[in-house]
Amino acid sequence: MSEATLKSTVGQVAARHPDAIRVLEQHGIDYCCGGDKSLDAACRDAGIDAQFVLYQIEHAKTAGYEVCDKWHDALLTELCDHIEQTHHVFLREQLPLLTQLIDQVVEAHARRHPELREVRDAFVELRTELEPHMMKEEQILFPAVRALEQASHRVQFPFGSVQNPIRMMEHEHDNAGQGLRRLRELTGGFSAPEDTCNSCHGLYEALVKFEANLHEHIHKENNVLFPLAAEMETWQPVAARDDRLPNHRS
Repeated sequence: MSEATLKSTVGQVAARHPDAIRVLEQHGIDYCCGGDKSLDAACRDAGIDAQFVLYQIEHAKTAGYEVCDKWHDALLTELCDHIEQTHHVFLREQLPLLTQLIDQVVEAHARRHPELREVRDAFVELRTELEPHMMKEEQILFPAVRALEQASHRVQFPFGSVQNPIRMMEHEHDNAGQGLRRLRELTGGFSAPEDTCNSCHGLYEALVKFEANLHEHIHKENNVLFPLAAEMETWQPVAARDDRLPNHRS
């Protein structure tokens, strides 16, 4: 495993050093949609000492975060399955539950805290983005990735290169990232007003978990799945799996 440096992109750091994820989350550094920035640039943009962040990453210990470095060494089919069975299932469970909870909180507290209506609007917009996004991944992109990995010859897709749906998914990830940042801004960093009920505090706690899960979800796609799928498409002919591993995971 290569060591993290200030010149490493944030996405590379998160992908190869899973313990770094909690450090990046702690400092509010975007490692999914903003994963193409160098660690140095991302820290500079956030007004944080990059050397200090690098020190924290180098000394981080795994604490409750999934070790996702394994996905660099897994079949892409396995990663697609994992994303569907873990992150897509999470979203399909949480999106309606959070919508219901937000409606309850708005009804109870919007008179004193009108900003809650903006929180609801931002969440509804994000949900509207995510639900068809998952469907497009499951019905178009992920089947294409599986076909690439299983084929013994060049695969022809009706949409041309697999990079075409990848670019669309990345664009939608950017929109989702903006939606998350908007939610964090409107909620003051998910800090519930002191004069609100337990439901409001529970909502904000749930939104923190929702944000972290979506960050990890997008990270696995933008920084692991998509680059490897695009690389795989360039191989002609596709070699046996064992023959591909050294170059595929270099």
